[in-house]
Amino acid sequence: MENILKTDNGYKEWIESISQRYAQCQIKAAVSVNREMLLLYWSLGKDITELKAKSQWGSNFYDTLSKDLKKVIPNVKGFSATNLKYMCRFYTLYKSEIRPQVVDELENQPVDGFTFDDLLLIPWGHHRYIIDHCSNDVEKAIFYLKKTIQNNWSRAVLLNFLDTNLYERQGKAITNFESRLPAEQSELAQEVTKDPYNFDFLTIREDYDEKELKDALMDNITRFLLELGTGFAFVGREYRLVVGNTEEYIDMLFYNIQLHCYVVIEVKVTAFKPADIGQLGTYVAAVNHILKSDSDAPSIGLLICKTKDNVLAQYATESSSEPIGISEYQLNSLLPKQFKGSLPTIEEIESELR
Repeated sequence: MENILKTDNGYKEWIESISQRYAQCQIKAAVSVNREMLLLYWSLGKDITELKAKSQWGSNFYDTLSKDLKKVIPNVKGFSATNLKYMCRFYTLYKSEIRPQVVDELENQPVDGFTFDDLLLIPWGHHRYIIDHCSNDVEKAIFYLKKTIQNNWSRAVLLNFLDTNLYERQGKAITNFESRLPAEQSELAQEVTKDPYNFDFLTIREDYDEKELKDALMDNITRFLLELGTGFAFVGREYRLVVGNTEEYIDMLFYNIQLHCYVVIEVKVTAFKPADIGQLGTYVAAVNHILKSDSDAPSIGLLICKTKDNVLAQYATESSSEPIGISEYQLNSLLPKQFKGSLPTIEEIESELR
């Protein structure tokens, strides 16, 4: 009987479906546990805040409460004095903007469509990072909460974007999108830009050139895509386009799934020059003629340069008929030239191994 079952495809498929259903149950259980825990933390933070507990029971209140809770609820983590303080901060950060849904409660006005239920979708560890970095700025906190949900960020990825000030950089590139794109696409295209882009995940020598920077970006394409943002798919580097009788090579070509369009990226290690706009605009127009299909939205261009004069950049984008954005990049992880030169190359290491 056992051998028959092992060879029965229907039986094996059924076993596999049980495994998948069990995994789904585990995920649902984890989400449910997280939700209930956050509801408890919210209510505790609310109690402590409304009772004005610290002023009523003294400066050692949190330590005392922690010890008492551990006595009545033993073997449960989460009631440290530090975590109790976070519960208070959790409640006070969001209480004025996001409230639990209550029947006939008309005052519930979520920020940017973010509701109390959304607040319960994010793990507590993520909340603590956001609380630390956003202080009393609820709109900034909700920005990171929404990004975490949309992109399913791990705690490490969230911390990276908190540390690199994504909120302050998001949508800040100088562009002409508003006048060159349909309203709906313009808003989303602006949203996916940053200024500056942070390339601190790269480690290159102090007097790096353009090729070394581009090579480093391609060697770190996963991190580069993460920095670019949601929906970017890599198409190619030094992407070859035959324009008339001329071969042109795009630094980097991407496709953005949210925008449904090609994104042409040129990277310059020098300060922005108006001539860069002419080159980039030509590439964007060529991509529209050669690669873009009828179902694609108009292609956009993004110039990432070392520095820029914002007024000059604004005038330059106004002069272009193609949708183009201009951003700077930051790069702090630099090695001295002589130190970089003393490191063996990949080829040298492989040669030694052989």
